[in-house]
Amino acid sequence: MNQFAESHSLFFDVDNVEQITPSKGRVPSYMRDHRKRLRERFMSGGAASMPDYEMLELVLFRAIPRQDVKPLAHALLDAFGDFNRVISASIPQLRRVNGVGEAVVTELKIVESAAHRLARAKVMQRHVMSGWDALLDYCHTVMAHRDTEQFRILYLDTKNVLIADEEQACGTVDHVPVYPREVVKRALELNAAAIILVHNHPSGDPTPSDADIQMTDQINQAAAALGITVHDHLIIGKSCEMSFRAQGLF
Repeated sequence: MNQFAESHSLFFDVDNVEQITPSKGRVPSYMRDHRKRLRERFMSGGAASMPDYEMLELVLFRAIPRQDVKPLAHALLDAFGDFNRVISASIPQLRRVNGVGEAVVTELKIVESAAHRLARAKVMQRHVMSGWDALLDYCHTVMAHRDTEQFRILYLDTKNVLIADEEQACGTVDHVPVYPREVVKRALELNAAAIILVHNHPSGDPTPSDADIQMTDQINQAAAALGITVHDHLIIGKSCEMSFRAQGLF
């Protein structure tokens, strides 16, 4: 618990750092009080007690230590819609928002990477079928808000434990190139007994295209010929997903 308190202090107590750099000026008292109140509300009530713009303010405090960050928080939400989409926005997209510099981009990407790592830790080296909800949460965390298509392969051992999670390919807003030979080759290299295919639809609609269905069938046939099971193909949309197996597509 003491270690957590120390790390919490390091993350949030930026005002102490600001006070040892007088050449840049002190934080006005009203701003310091506002930041303190937000931090106290977060620690007492958690994220559920705070709207998206206040959560963004907490992130932006470290990037912009001596300026009111509320206008920038609102500008980011106006540009992207909600907290998740702000954090997941690409670096070029973020830079187009007035007031966003390298420090802001860095803080936002740190939060995004931390979220991905936490979600991934809940599924790696775990039995996939008994932790299906955690797997779906992970896929949504890393893929739902991407602005281009990404194709991932989840590799499982003979006990359906997730042994590897790899990005196979990246594409455009509506297409990603996938080669069945490469998918099966990598499964053999990892000594995987089964795989789960996952890709996202940036449009938000997880309905499979004819190309999606054809590609899935090709991978399924190539894997079956080598004794590798394709458990499912998940298409991740903005707020929901589509399972090929649940839909009876293979």
